[in-house]
Amino acid sequence: MAEVKFCGLTRAVDAQAGGVLGAAYLGVVFADGPRRLDAAAARVVLDGARGHGTARRVGVFGAQPVEEIAADAAAASLDIVQLHGTSDATLVDALRQRFDGAIWRVVRLPDLAVVAALRGAEDGVDAVLIDAHVPGALGGTGTAVDWERLASALDSGGRPRRLVLAGGLRPENVERAIGLVAPDVVDVSSGVESTTGIKDHALMRAFAESAARGGR
Repeated sequence: MAEVKFCGLTRAVDAQAGGVLGAAYLGVVFADGPRRLDAAAARVVLDGARGHGTARRVGVFGAQPVEEIAADAAAASLDIVQLHGTSDATLVDALRQRFDGAIWRVVRLPDLAVVAALRGAEDGVDAVLIDAHVPGALGGTGTAVDWERLASALDSGGRPRRLVLAGGLRPENVERAIGLVAPDVVDVSSGVESTTGIKDHALMRAFAESAARGGR
């Protein structure tokens, strides 16, 4: 059964709702974008889930320097750092020296060369997150990956040991996405929002229930 990650959280009440629903991961954004938080605000948001489930705390970063990523991760008490910007081996190695948690690398799939984009993506990291490539945006766009094409690429030998699927997931399509791609984690942000950064708790529940059905 695919685990659920609710990402782009900006309110403690939404983190609490995610914890109550049994999410495995709760995410906040440090990268540039409409859901960006500083470390102090991110900690307050994620602390909203304390006592409600056992979700791990994820921070989404873009092109920040290693020192800033590590400092924000410590300040927000993160379990996982998710790298949307350049995440070559040098950066990952440097981050490992400053951060004890898990590191996820994001691959934003282009229209072509899906297999090539996945080759070597898991080197040095704990999971690979696959998102749609939208020029000028790092995530949270609501744009879906081509799941059939991705599934074919994964079947051709490009499947990471641990795969997180993001990009355009919603309560009405996550079950199908899981059936095609078989990810370990499904990651949703805009697909459960009433407006940017504000989660709709009914949609969150519907997403969690659909994801559970998709793993059966």
